[in-house]
Amino acid sequence: MHEQLPFMLALVAAIVLIEMLATKLRIAYPVLLVVAGLLISFVPGLPKVQVDPNMIFFIFLPPLLFEASWSISFKEMKKWWRIIGSFAFLVVLFSALAVAVLTNYLIPGFTLALGFLLGGIVSPPDAVSTGAIMKFVKIPKSTAAVLEGESLLNDASSLIIFRFALVAVGTGQFILQDALLSFSWMIVGGIGIGLLFGWLFIQAHKRLPTDTSSDIVFTFIEPYFLYWIAEQVHSSGVLAVVSGGLFLSVRRLTFLTSASRIRGYSVWEAMIFVLNGIVFMLIGLELPEVIAGLRADGIPLTQAIIYGVAVTGILIVARIISSYSAMVATLIFRPNVAPLRNNRRRMWRLPLLLGWTGMRGVVSLAAALAIPLTLKSGEAFPHRNLILFITFTVILLTLLIQGLTLPYIIERSHIFDQAAEMEDEEAKHRVKKQLISETVRLLKARQEGMAEEDVHLQRMIAQWEHKINNPEQVKMSESTKLAYLELLEGQRLFLSDLNRNDAEVHDEVIRLHIYQIDLEEERVRLL
Repeated sequence: MHEQLPFMLALVAAIVLIEMLATKLRIAYPVLLVVAGLLISFVPGLPKVQVDPNMIFFIFLPPLLFEASWSISFKEMKKWWRIIGSFAFLVVLFSALAVAVLTNYLIPGFTLALGFLLGGIVSPPDAVSTGAIMKFVKIPKSTAAVLEGESLLNDASSLIIFRFALVAVGTGQFILQDALLSFSWMIVGGIGIGLLFGWLFIQAHKRLPTDTSSDIVFTFIEPYFLYWIAEQVHSSGVLAVVSGGLFLSVRRLTFLTSASRIRGYSVWEAMIFVLNGIVFMLIGLELPEVIAGLRADGIPLTQAIIYGVAVTGILIVARIISSYSAMVATLIFRPNVAPLRNNRRRMWRLPLLLGWTGMRGVVSLAAALAIPLTLKSGEAFPHRNLILFITFTVILLTLLIQGLTLPYIIERSHIFDQAAEMEDEEAKHRVKKQLISETVRLLKARQEGMAEEDVHLQRMIAQWEHKINNPEQVKMSESTKLAYLELLEGQRLFLSDLNRNDAEVHDEVIRLHIYQIDLEEERVRLL
């Protein structure tokens, strides 16, 4: 292990440098990481990076899913649950079916069970890749919410397909009744475990004498614990992590202090960045070894590339067809919520854009590497190397083709124009105006119980009334500091109520203001 440590540290350093380069070039960093990993793999003398198939899910998936569930807007998920659900479940199932039929017809000896296994692996689009690309273009909150919600839930649906297909390949049979019972338990058990233990985690945070460091450490333990408990009872660990993460996320103000939220955000952001970087590097690093496995199986590389390109093509086509089907269904059953309905030309371009956002990445790689080397009988797992190669090909092609062209398509299509920027600015201005009014009210209510000659309190009122942002430099008295901290808590409660009661206010805007209030609280505590 100690012999590989310098290599792993150099790998992390390379991930950071590549991310800097990607930002400078305005390219999604997963694209460059995959290419860099492929190039590094050809350097002679480097140690082989091998990950235990039994551990790949447990190492990478829980923290990645947990962080995503904390970042997403639960309110927006509820608002757009129909289209999110259709993309996360129906589109994944349709894509997996299309891949199964194609590979069963195209690849000699490839059964439908193996086809569904491959379909479950490559069907879920990657949230990290899409998020990295969206940094360079502006899209409306509704579209972003659909993409984020889909990427959070489609992991669960695709991995359920993967698990059933894995059982079918291993046993050679598929019993519908048993499958339906198992499927129901995976969903109900996974969600139930997530909600139950999420509540228990909140009680632990509240009742134990935790500080900032222990709160952050607890948040690291929680996703792994949720995943492990659910898997032990044969339910969905992914759904347990997602439901538990969402449950904790919407209640973060009730059990985490401002310091825990601020520092935890920075720590989690760095950890998730490194984990994602390692996974995308692994895609490139593992490819030469998979190619060697193909040669050992007697499969020509050119033939395997044809299979990979064909699967990539059918996935793109299936997603675009699904996007247009969703638009047609929306126009038939709920025309009042159809996006861009005032401009029909742009409205019919939107499904093409959504269909083109299907970059594959972390979950597909983790699922492919999690395929066991042998069946329970001891025989080698059929077509394992070919499945791995097709998965890597799909990830590479979707990242390079769709990932590099998506920003260009968004800008050239003028689908959104400046709608996203206007939406952000209007929402921020409206919330800030309401927050300032509420702040002045709270300050004046506080002033009634204090001496009118309190210079600091008068100055705070003047600051908020005139929207002055420069912090007060004079040291506050303890009574004034306490009053200010109570004011900040009142602001947080107001924003929380506003988020609950105003359907037009986006979670992201509320979180931005709460984060600023948390920063201000930390500044005041140090005065």
